[in-house]
Amino acid sequence: MHSHHHDHEHEHGQAAGGSPQRERRLLFAFGLTTITMVAEAVGGWISGSLALLADAGHMLVDAGALMFAWLGALFARRPADALRSFGYARLEVLVGYTNSLTQILLVAWIAYEAVTRFMNPAPILSGTMLVVALAGLLVNLFVLRVLGGHEHDDLNTAAARLHVIGDLLGSIGAVAAALVVRYLDWLWADPAISIFVSLLILTSAWRLLRRSAHILLEGVPEGVDSGEVSEKLEADIADVREIHHVHVWQLGGGQRMATLHARLHEGGDPDRAIRSIQDALRGHFGVSHATVQIEAVGCSQVSCATGQDICKP
Repeated sequence: MHSHHHDHEHEHGQAAGGSPQRERRLLFAFGLTTITMVAEAVGGWISGSLALLADAGHMLVDAGALMFAWLGALFARRPADALRSFGYARLEVLVGYTNSLTQILLVAWIAYEAVTRFMNPAPILSGTMLVVALAGLLVNLFVLRVLGGHEHDDLNTAAARLHVIGDLLGSIGAVAAALVVRYLDWLWADPAISIFVSLLILTSAWRLLRRSAHILLEGVPEGVDSGEVSEKLEADIADVREIHHVHVWQLGGGQRMATLHARLHEGGDPDRAIRSIQDALRGHFGVSHATVQIEAVGCSQVSCATGQDICKP
């Protein structure tokens, strides 16, 4: 039996898309968000608006999210060491997971406060509320622009953007509530809009929670089917007779890994087969690091499941 490990061109310690420029953007967004959060909290307290306080509460989580995203991007670029042979790339997934859980808790708090307000409406200074909400809206638009786009698999920046989009919706809601309270005197609009905004946040947070939990549970990456991997390799590589024990997972955002066992046709070249399998995995399935184990055909083969020589009587 041959056991081959390979492909050291790909450094585990590098995060997908991790760059000093991205870190600077996240740090700048964190600073702006923190200032706006303080302004909204003070404005919400002075005006008596739940929609503003809810948005400030969301911005508190948002500021934490941006700080963790920055730390995640910073740590993800650190090289692998003896204790963490895969580096820190998965830290960004952990950050995304924690952020989404925090969002869900925040939504529960907003809902509780809103129900209390429905039962006991409180007077609201709509002018103050409107000015602060508009300022928050402008800052959120700017922060979203600063963060820019992100790779689909970059959960770290995705988490940060999710928080900012939630803030943006919160600010739009607060502006709408301020206008309704000011011109129609409907005090119930304030808690009603805060509940609507929290439901929007909940949807996005749940989606991020599922994506990050799937990666942490070593789930098969989106768009990859283990059976399809076997079929494709068996069909395309002449030396390969059979592929089995296929495992494909994600280390962090965009870093796909695979291990598999391959049986070759009689006379097949093991080294050539390994190179071909690695190339096919990279080209067709975006797998950047694969460990391939070649099994000899005929006797002395070892059972993958038990480790026993299955040819012995």
